Amino acid sequence: MAGNSFGQIFRITTFGESHGEAIGVIIDGCPAQLKVDLDYIQGELDKRKPGQSKITTQRKESDTVKILSGVFEGKTTGTPIAMLIPNEDQRSKDYSHNVDVFRPSHADYTYQTKYGIRDHRGGGRSSARETAARVAAGALAKLLLKTQGIDIVAHVSSVGKIDAPNVEIKSAQEFIDEREKNIVRCADPATAEEMIQFIDSVRKQGDTVGGKVSCHILNCPAGLGEPVFDKLHADMGKAMLSINAVHGFEYGSGFAGSEMRGTEHNDIFIKNTSGDVKTLTNYSGGIQGGISNGMPIEFKVAFKPVATIMHNQATIDSQGNAAEISGKGRHDPCVVPRAVPIVEAMAALVLADHLLRHRSSVI
Repeated sequence: MAGNSFGQIFRITTFGESHGEAIGVIIDGCPAQLKVDLDYIQGELDKRKPGQSKITTQRKESDTVKILSGVFEGKTTGTPIAMLIPNEDQRSKDYSHNVDVFRPSHADYTYQTKYGIRDHRGGGRSSARETAARVAAGALAKLLLKTQGIDIVAHVSSVGKIDAPNVEIKSAQEFIDEREKNIVRCADPATAEEMIQFIDSVRKQGDTVGGKVSCHILNCPAGLGEPVFDKLHADMGKAMLSINAVHGFEYGSGFAGSEMRGTEHNDIFIKNTSGDVKTLTNYSGGIQGGISNGMPIEFKVAFKPVATIMHNQATIDSQGNAAEISGKGRHDPCVVPRAVPIVEAMAALVLADHLLRHRSSVI
């Protein structure tokens, strides 16, 4: 099946299914002699793993990652890096009622139509379980970016119609510390509590709700991105829209920018006291002409409600006959708290790839 690889120089290929033996990723193009902090990589996976709290799926997976190749004495060797994450808590019987019926708003029908076969156990390859492999690879990309002083931080900025106010980022670590104090991963404590109560009430009703993740890339140098088709924001958008349940991506002023005038929207260039070129505003979201301009790269990712709900729903079976399906199994009432590290990981993969591509662009 095509479409399992991402990136040009820093390139990943993920493999595995939700209820298979394991999931994993092959990373090619990572430079040699990068120090590999396995505890850091595992820590990123721990933020994504299921069973974290009352507002996430209760599937129990440790998501313990094992590096099989490409690392020697704690450093990358420049050869392909293989990471493996065993599946430990599959309950395939939870999906026995799905064998011949299509779940509404899932990939069941489209996979069956495209391939003539599908894994009904949690969606197989289409399951969000696959994103654990991306987080592992993204953690390595983040370690590479950190050597250049680049940090990526995200948080849950909305759940349903509950919006968090803009949070000032004084330092990446301070922002992360504040975010990790609550189970919804919102950096504003008051809004976080409101979100948690709302998600829990939705869960008790057997329903689900969507939300948004806001991401900030700090200390990104100017000059990253390629002309025309490989613009930085275009690749970032593709990365985010490849994440399960993502239905929207906007950067900088986003859709609100369409309601503004040029006199309001233009980012005026200045030189700060350090002699660096900056802009007075950042409606461009840190990217102009598809190339980073040295300002923080800022974007939002919108996630739809999880499609599995604990209600009976009308559907059709594989023969096209009318049928009914009931929600079973263990699922998130709201995916965004666990999506934060996925968004960060995909952003890191895009930026690491463009960082390495930029090195081949100039003498």
